[in-house]
Amino acid sequence: MGFENHNKRAWVQRVMEVDASNLEVPLSAISSNTTAATFLASISLTLSSLIGAWMTNNNIFQSDFIYGDVKPSTLMLKYISLLICFLLGFSCFVQSTRCFIHANYLISMPFKDMPVYYVEVGVIRGGEFWQLGLRALYFALVMLLWFFGPIPMFLSSMFMVALLYYLDSNSTPLHLYQAFSKKGCDTNVSNVGVRCYV
Repeated sequence: MGFENHNKRAWVQRVMEVDASNLEVPLSAISSNTTAATFLASISLTLSSLIGAWMTNNNIFQSDFIYGDVKPSTLMLKYISLLICFLLGFSCFVQSTRCFIHANYLISMPFKDMPVYYVEVGVIRGGEFWQLGLRALYFALVMLLWFFGPIPMFLSSMFMVALLYYLDSNSTPLHLYQAFSKKGCDTNVSNVGVRCYV
């Protein structure tokens, strides 16, 4: 998350330096994030409502093929754990949508006389809530496999730890973004020519 936040800070700083006529790409990027967060929030809410249908039909997970404790109190604990994961994911995705919409308003402000820090906070918090919502859905998958016994839950937990270690570890050094100045000249990256700003 720190690696992504570093890149988002640089992205926001560059976005806030461009003219208001060139904001279509940044606003469409934030709009895509907002749409994805809204979609996952609706999926989380739908899945949490399906748990109520499961709770009324407890015979599904009380067969002889299920290894482990199938007492009603244990099943209720499993349902509540799964419901908490989905509701936590829903609330995180809703907060992510709220932060991205707020950043969208700040970026599209006509004269941009506010500090860049406000936009950075909106974009970074939106991304962090997005990551927390995804983590809640990952843990909901583990809780779902708990219904089939402790062995599937243990195996999925081990797989989830390995997956999250792969997703959250980073050995790439942070890129040191240089300040972008609209005055002066700088060499083009492709070495085709020199780009000057006045």
